[in-house]
Amino acid sequence: MEPPFVYGRIATDPNFADRELETRHLVENFKDLVNTVIISPKRWGKSSLVNKAAETVKSEQPEYRFCFMDLFNVKTEEQFYTLLAQSVLRATASKWDEAVESAKKFFSRLVPKISVGADPRNEISLDFDWTELKRNPDEILDIAERVAKEKGIKLVVCIDEFQNIAEFDDPLNFQRRLRAHWQHQQNVAYCLYGSKRHIMMDVFTDASKPFYKFGDIFFLNKIDSAHLQSFIKERFEATGKKIDDEAAGRIVLLADNHPYYTQQIAQNSWLRTQKVCTEGIVNEAHSSLVRQFGLLFSNLMESLSFQQTCYLEALVNGEKSISSAETMHKYRISSATAASRSQKSLLQKDILDNSGGTLAFQDPIFAYWLKTEFFGKR
Repeated sequence: MEPPFVYGRIATDPNFADRELETRHLVENFKDLVNTVIISPKRWGKSSLVNKAAETVKSEQPEYRFCFMDLFNVKTEEQFYTLLAQSVLRATASKWDEAVESAKKFFSRLVPKISVGADPRNEISLDFDWTELKRNPDEILDIAERVAKEKGIKLVVCIDEFQNIAEFDDPLNFQRRLRAHWQHQQNVAYCLYGSKRHIMMDVFTDASKPFYKFGDIFFLNKIDSAHLQSFIKERFEATGKKIDDEAAGRIVLLADNHPYYTQQIAQNSWLRTQKVCTEGIVNEAHSSLVRQFGLLFSNLMESLSFQQTCYLEALVNGEKSISSAETMHKYRISSATAASRSQKSLLQKDILDNSGGTLAFQDPIFAYWLKTEFFGKR
C-alpha cells in the first residue's frame, strides 16, 4: 500500500494540506496577471502552493499557460537567459517542432543552437553565444510577452529560488534590466518565490532596489493546528487505518506545524501502525527521525563558531533577551556585539528565521536535537 503522505516533492490532491486562503489569493492573482512574490522558509510548501493554484486556473481557463523555472543551480546571467527562453518555449508549444519554429521566429538577432533529445517534447534545449547574448538580452527578456501575444494566451512565469539572482555578477544592473522589461508586459505575469527570507526581503522590500514594489508580496505562515490534525486523520482513514486525536496533535506539536515535517512524521508513524496510531508510535517515529539526522546536525554544529553555538544554546533554552548582561554571562556570550553578529550569521545560514521580529528555528527537528541531545546531554 502506498503511504498517504508526501514530502520532498510537490504535494498534489489529496496530499495537499489546507492553504485554502493562500490558494484562492494566488488563483486570483494569476487570473488578473498580478505579479506575485511569495516568501517563506524552506520546505513550507511554496512549490506545492504555486502548482495547486496553477492547476486550478488551467482547469477553469485553458487560455492560461504556466512556465516553471528553478534557479537552484543557476549561477550566472547566461544560464538564466538560456533557461528562461527554453522554459517559455516548452510551456507554450504543444509539440517539439512548434517549439523549434518559435525559436526561429522570435529570435532575429540571436541565433540559438537547438538540440533535441530522445523525448523531443521534454528534451528541447537551447544554447546561445554568450558574447552575442550580452549585446542583445532584450529578445530573451521579451520572449514571454511576444509569444503570449502572438498565440493569444495568458502566460504566468513561475520562478523558484529567485533570490539566486542576487548572487550574479553585477546583480543590481541585472535586476534593473529585468524590471525594465517585465513591468510593461501586458500578457504575462511573474510569480517569484524563494526560501532565503533575508535575501528575498532585501530584493523586494528595499526602496533602493529595482524590484521594490514589483508585485503583491505575501508570506506563508504556519498551517493552523486544527487543519493539520484533520488532514492527518483523513489521510490515515483513507488507507483503512486510524489515529487518535492525541496522536495527531502530537505529530503537529513535534513538527511545530512545519508542513514538510508534519508529513514526514505522519508517514513514519503510519508505517509503524497496524490499526490505530497512538502517541507512543508517534514518539517512536519522531525519535527515529532525530537519530537519522543526528550526524548531519553534528556536522552543522562543527561549522559554527563558539559564539554562534552559545547564541543557539540561549535561544533553544527560551531566553528572550539574549543581549542582556545576565544572559550573556550565563551562556558565555562575550558582548552584545558578538550576540548581534551571531544572530545575523545564523539568519544568513538559514538556521534561524526572523518573522516580524520574532526569532525561530527554521528546522524544528534540529531545534529538538539541540535541546535534548547536543546541549541536553552536556
